[in-house]
Amino acid sequence: MKYTTRKRKFSKVVSVFLIAYTVASNTLTAFATDFNAEAEARKGLAIQSNSIENWPSGPAIGAEGAILMEANTGTILYAKNIHEHLYPASTTKILTALVAAENSSMDDDVTYSHEAVFSIERGSSNMGMDVGEVITMEQSLYGLLVNSANEAANAIAEHVAGDIPSFVDMMNAKAKELGCKDSNFVTTNGLHDDNHYTSPYDLALIAKAFFDNELLAKMSGTATYYIPQSPTQPDDDLYCNTHNKMLISNKYKMDSYIGGKTGYTTVARQTLVSCAQQDGMKLICVIMKEESPNQFQDTVDLFNYGFENFQIYNVSENETKYTMDNSDFFTTDNDIFGNSKPILSLNTEDCIVLPKTALFSDAQSELSYDSEKEPSVATISYTYNRQPVGQATIDLAYIKDEIFDFSSLSVNDTETEIEGNKENVIFVNVKKIILWVLGISGILILLFILFSFIRSYSFNRKRRTRRKSVTLRKQRRRPKRRRRNYYYDDDRRGWFR
Repeated sequence: MKYTTRKRKFSKVVSVFLIAYTVASNTLTAFATDFNAEAEARKGLAIQSNSIENWPSGPAIGAEGAILMEANTGTILYAKNIHEHLYPASTTKILTALVAAENSSMDDDVTYSHEAVFSIERGSSNMGMDVGEVITMEQSLYGLLVNSANEAANAIAEHVAGDIPSFVDMMNAKAKELGCKDSNFVTTNGLHDDNHYTSPYDLALIAKAFFDNELLAKMSGTATYYIPQSPTQPDDDLYCNTHNKMLISNKYKMDSYIGGKTGYTTVARQTLVSCAQQDGMKLICVIMKEESPNQFQDTVDLFNYGFENFQIYNVSENETKYTMDNSDFFTTDNDIFGNSKPILSLNTEDCIVLPKTALFSDAQSELSYDSEKEPSVATISYTYNRQPVGQATIDLAYIKDEIFDFSSLSVNDTETEIEGNKENVIFVNVKKIILWVLGISGILILLFILFSFIRSYSFNRKRRTRRKSVTLRKQRRRPKRRRRNYYYDDDRRGWFR
């Protein structure tokens, strides 16, 4: 009897569990179906970059917003709702890492406070740090970027700024400095807040600065990181493992991939920021509000689209409209005086990006003298069918101080050296300077002689005039002699008065 009763109770428990599991499974399936249907519908949203004349057509993807930007030039290759306010989720952490790296040392000790550990949502991404444990800033950043640890974001913020709100202020200030206009950050880790948002364009600007930092870029490209046991961190199995399938799945791996940061919340959906480099182009890809695992496939498709359809041009090697070579100037590194100074030159690092179907000469250019960044004196802005494709600066060129050593080169070597280093550089013409100096010197010598002659002539004339005047004055002052009357006396045979 007892056995039968127990069996019935067990059967009821199993039945309830199966019913609950079935309901939950059906609910999750329904949710997944709804989300996938939404993603499929989003493929029909307009891709703004496809409306540019003669611009390569970009792929239709299920993300609400996406951008592909060439980092060196800022050229937007692919644009889909790039200024729409969307939730970044854990991709927020690239800004957290950037601010921390610029305001701390990698050797700093970061202490994990009670608030840092327990203010995050239960079950959210973490690296298992306990209250009072201490690891370095470098280890914390690896935990932040590889494991997407939310408590690491808070602990880093408290170490750098003293408290989380103050660090968030630093994040917003940094975003503004980078040119972000569609962003407002509230948390350090991206856990959902209705007032915590950004846009694909702003996130690309942040990513550009993030991937310019070699250490941060290396961290974001790390699949697994181990934090060893220490007196302030007792765990001997503290491993940080990435969620980024671009790094761990052969399906999405790319040789050109540098690194990236994933993100997810139930509201933000899947987000992903990535960087890849190939053929001289450094591409930033941002995917926002997509469904898993399509954020990875979208990224692969956009990187392939960028590398297959665009190419980069060095401006100084291709520009002819703003050439600075003419008969009055010459190109060289040194001259016999050892200090000839180049005046202006096109920045040799500046480039523009164009579709592979276009030539450099197809780009339109505009010269502006509003440049405030030294040593630039002007900026050439390039567009292609009204789409900005890059800029080049005209700079005060680098000045070499060393004296040229003729003994180190033969005539043939000198000619080869000059021909191999021809750039659009303006140098002062030494021959003309010598002629000008000689001409001016000759004029000055003639003026000096003339001046000396005039001065000498005037002085002698004044001396003669002065002597004559003195003689006259002396003569005037000399007393007149009285005439004496003498007669001759014949009788006395003599002169008598």
